[in-house]
Amino acid sequence: MITIEKVSSKKQLKSFVMFPFSLYENHPYWVPPLIGEEMETFDNNKNPALQTAEAHLYLAYKNGEIVGRIAAIINWNEVNLQGKKKVRFGWWDVIDEVEVTQALLEKVFELGKQHQLEHAEGPMGFSNLDKVGVLSQGFDFIGSMITWYNYPYYVSHLEQLGFVKEKEYFESNFSFDLVDPSFFVKVNDLVKKRYQLTPLNFTRTKDIMPYVDKMFDLFNTTYANLASFVAITDVQREYFKKKYIPFINPEYIKFIVDKNDTLIAFSIVMPSFSEALQKSKGKLFPFGWYHLLQARKHSKEVLFYLIGVAPEYQSKGITAIIFDEYYKTFKAKGITNCIRTPELEENHAIHNLWKHVDPRVTRRRRTYMKLINNE
Repeated sequence: MITIEKVSSKKQLKSFVMFPFSLYENHPYWVPPLIGEEMETFDNNKNPALQTAEAHLYLAYKNGEIVGRIAAIINWNEVNLQGKKKVRFGWWDVIDEVEVTQALLEKVFELGKQHQLEHAEGPMGFSNLDKVGVLSQGFDFIGSMITWYNYPYYVSHLEQLGFVKEKEYFESNFSFDLVDPSFFVKVNDLVKKRYQLTPLNFTRTKDIMPYVDKMFDLFNTTYANLASFVAITDVQREYFKKKYIPFINPEYIKFIVDKNDTLIAFSIVMPSFSEALQKSKGKLFPFGWYHLLQARKHSKEVLFYLIGVAPEYQSKGITAIIFDEYYKTFKAKGITNCIRTPELEENHAIHNLWKHVDPRVTRRRRTYMKLINNE
């Protein structure tokens, strides 16, 4: 018999966070999160996303053992400001028994019905900077710190329960050694002169900080037209600024400004922390910090995390400047492999950025949707 319990104590929250560690124990492609950060994610006093969203966490038990987990989420900005009557679900992990998934998703539907919402969608987090999508292809590639990994049966569970694909995301790799810089080197100088643009490079995190607020403003503007987008709030940007920017090698953050020092483009690339996180087993101490710092400095693999260009500068060759700057940085650091993190299938502007580097799609992931019966 399957029983579902709502997480209501710190002990249960720890069990919620730790369940995937047993489900994927010694799995070669699963990348564990940092346990402390996962705990903070659901702390109302620490995660600003919970000021405009609510999350209800559930654990599934069978014969006294945990066999699944799920978070039922409402992003109230999405519901009230955008009029999307959606309840989200995320942090979903489960053994291969569809009845367990069904019991967990019933809790998501219950929350949706309580608030007269019309459909459920997931897996997804609170915002566009959270992890998204159930892996549907590419199970034999190592994950990353900003994606969820799952077994193939997850997709089967959702489809058996009547969920339909809502959004599709691509992830791809390209070998830096095979990148031909001739195209963007040539375009780079032309574009800079034509629009009087200047690339900004950094070696110290503190020099980046004055531009970070402008970057989030541009992020909100750049991605506003995507169907899934929910703008980052001022409080969230302060949280992300403190949580993530110091984690990134400053040489991997590139900004472009115009003649008035207005930010018109940005890109954030992260060193791959996947193997470091596997070694740390979710803990910073005693040796987790060392593994992460080593990866920050010496990883030969990088992830293109975010890239954005102001609408008025799109399709004008601005990314040639960004790629030229990265080419010089990566060449000096001996980077061998570049990974594109999940990009919406419908985001053609982003896909066009990469046509000159011959990317190979390695993984696909989806969100799934089902209508809620509010009778």
